[in-house]
Amino acid sequence: MNEIREFHIDIPQADLDELNNRLARVRWADELPGAGTDYGVSLEYLRSLVQRWRDGYDWRAWEARLNAHPQFTTTIDGQNIHFMHVRSPEPDATPLLLTHGWPTTVVEYLDMIDRLSDPRAHGGDPADAFHLVIPSIPGFAFSGPTTERGWNRYRVARAWAELMHRLGYDRYGVHGNDAGSLISPEVGRHDPEHVIGVHVTQVFSFPSGDPAELAALSEEDRGKVEFLQWWLVNGGAYDKLQSTAPQTLAHALADSPVGQLGWNAQLLGPILDPDYVLTNTTIYWLTNTAASAARLYYEDFHTTDRPTEPTTVPLGLANFAGDFPSIRPFAERDHKNIVSWNVYETGSHFAAHTAPDLLIADLRSFFRALR
Repeated sequence: MNEIREFHIDIPQADLDELNNRLARVRWADELPGAGTDYGVSLEYLRSLVQRWRDGYDWRAWEARLNAHPQFTTTIDGQNIHFMHVRSPEPDATPLLLTHGWPTTVVEYLDMIDRLSDPRAHGGDPADAFHLVIPSIPGFAFSGPTTERGWNRYRVARAWAELMHRLGYDRYGVHGNDAGSLISPEVGRHDPEHVIGVHVTQVFSFPSGDPAELAALSEEDRGKVEFLQWWLVNGGAYDKLQSTAPQTLAHALADSPVGQLGWNAQLLGPILDPDYVLTNTTIYWLTNTAASAARLYYEDFHTTDRPTEPTTVPLGLANFAGDFPSIRPFAERDHKNIVSWNVYETGSHFAAHTAPDLLIADLRSFFRALR
């Protein structure tokens, strides 16, 4: 029942050929002249990505890069769980669980694996080494699809605690980005006896509706609240749709790789390397997990049994430029043990890819004090 099975990515060539055939037959959407990104992902940008996907992108190279790291699957709470498990050459390394977000995959952390697990080989302090566990969220990529209701952040957090226990880690740290920043604090809440600290790139704490709470904010934090309000109106369409009717959208995404690419690219966007965008999207396509990944939003939105007490495990934030503007007074209401709060002027929402040096340094500093 607790079996851990070795896993190797080996996509059949027929699946890649079928993808290329679909890309060759794409029917493009129309677009108003000069629209740019006013209506969403632009036709020009999407065309450039599809051209690269067809003529220059090498899935097998990325498949080999992923397979260079040990991968496994196991069954937890009735669900297949895929994960990378990279043990450091340093025997006393700190176990660290890394959780990706949407619309990324475990690819999100590829640029950081070697330096986190083997700092000695990269001119760093071996005391900062981590044993890395990098799972695919249930319903995402090689952990998908989910086969029953209820896989919200809290259930995922319980599964992650079981995974770390199953791997024999008695004390471990947790890090997450995007959906991983929602899941990771819940791992600490569920397993405080074993989690030494939780590190995230966003603290998703929102106004409670109490006017006194808003009145007490600094001018800077009020500006962040205004941005959040703007984003909910102008940038949160994907969140609203996946939280309320994910299956409606999934019919289109399961049938069109270009549709899947456009949906993912609205967040990944041109600030990221095209092959990084294409690799994450290709994995969603090949595993047909558009529907089950989107269901995480639905399950979170419809959860009725939400914890009301604040978390108590040490929490650290590394917030990067252009990302969700975490608001400390709200965060301190939801998390009673914030020990690190760093805001950077560079990077992006996908800091593991765009600012890995800064993120690695912040992770090392945070966990150095908690070992």
